[in-house]
Amino acid sequence: MKPLVISSRRGFLLSLAVAAAVTSGCKPADSSAGGGSVDAGTGPIKIGEYASLTGSEAAFGQSSHRGTELAVAEINKAGGILGRQIELITEDNQSKAGESATIAKKFISRDKVVAVLGEVASGRSLEAAPICQAAGIPMVSPSSTNPKVTEVGDHIFRVCFIDPFQGKLLADFAKRTLKARRVAILSDVSAPYSVGLADFFRKAFTAGGGEIVGEQKYASKDKDFRAQLTAIKAENPDAIFVPGYYTEAGLIAAQARQLGLTVPLFGGDGWEAPELIQIAGSALENTYYSTHYSPEAADNRVKEFVKAYQAKFNGDIPDAMAALGYDSAMVLFDAIKRAGSTDSTKIRDALAATKDFPCVTGLTTLDAQRNATKGAVIITVKDGKFKYVETIQP
Repeated sequence: MKPLVISSRRGFLLSLAVAAAVTSGCKPADSSAGGGSVDAGTGPIKIGEYASLTGSEAAFGQSSHRGTELAVAEINKAGGILGRQIELITEDNQSKAGESATIAKKFISRDKVVAVLGEVASGRSLEAAPICQAAGIPMVSPSSTNPKVTEVGDHIFRVCFIDPFQGKLLADFAKRTLKARRVAILSDVSAPYSVGLADFFRKAFTAGGGEIVGEQKYASKDKDFRAQLTAIKAENPDAIFVPGYYTEAGLIAAQARQLGLTVPLFGGDGWEAPELIQIAGSALENTYYSTHYSPEAADNRVKEFVKAYQAKFNGDIPDAMAALGYDSAMVLFDAIKRAGSTDSTKIRDALAATKDFPCVTGLTTLDAQRNATKGAVIITVKDGKFKYVETIQP
C-alpha cells in the first residue's frame, strides 16, 4: 500500500486506521526473516517500555510514560496497527543503575517484544542499548541526549536533539542573551548526561571567546552544594552553568541564592520537571534551561496534544518529557505501519527511513546516525511558573 501523506496528528491516526482496515483480513506478516523478534503474527503487538517510575528521577519517567500511554490509547482506539492492538509492557527501573539492562533482557527473552521504548536518562539508555542491539531489537529513546546512546549500534534510535547541539545553543544563549563572558560550571560526575553536556558547552563557549572561570563537581543524590558554590562565588562569574537533573538543580539554585549568588543559573533539558519549582521556589527567578517543546506553542499539533493529555490526566499540563514519550511511541508505530510487518529488522529499516514525521516536538527526520535533527526552546521561571523565552533552530 502506498504510504499516506500525513499532515497532522489526526491525519496520522486516520492513516493508521486505514492501514488497520486494509490489513485486518490479510495473512499475518512473516516475522521469521531476520530481526530479533519472535512475533506470532496474531494477537497484540508487544512493545516494551522501561522508565524511572520511582526513585530520584521519577518525574521524568512518569511524564514520559504518560505520553507513551496516551499514544498507545489513541492508536488502539483508531484500530491499532496491521489489524492488531498494541500491548505496552512497562517496567520500572526505579532510577537505579543496573536495572535497565535486566529489564531489557526480560523484554527480549520472556515478553518477546518487537521493539523497546526508553529511556529518558542517557546513563540508563546506555545500559539497555547493548542488550537490544545484540538481540536485533529496535530501541527508541524519547530523550537521552548523550551522543554515545545511538553509537551503540544500528538498532538504537532517539527522537530528541543531542548534546553537541544543546551545548552549543546554551553557549550561544549565555553570550547573546545573558551577556555572560565569564561562566562557572557545576556538573554531576556520576551522570553521563551531565559530563557530556558540560564538555560540549565548555568547548563551544571557549571557542566563541568565553572564559570558564571555575569548574566544580558533585554526584547524583548529593544534598549539600555550599562548598562548591562558595568556591564558585569567589571567582565572580557572570553566570553559572548547571548541566544536571532537576532534583540537584533545584537544590543548587536554592543554596546559591542563600549564599548571595544572584547571577543567572542555567542548564539543559535535565531541569525539565514540575518538581523543580517545588524544590527551589522563588530561587528560580533569573534561571533558564533548554528543552524540547513548550505547551504554549501555537502549533496545532501541540494544541491537540495538550488538549488530549489534559483530558486523560486530570488537567495536568504535559512537559517536554511527556511530549517526547508520546513522539517516541508515534514514530515507532509509524515505522511498524510502513514496514507492514512486526519483524524487528523491517521495523529497524523503517525507523531509519523516518523523514519529516509530524511530532509534537517538531518535524522529525532521523539521520544516518539515527539521531533527530530539530530545534530547542529556552524556558525561564517567572512568578513561580515556567515561561517560554525563545526557540532556537539547528
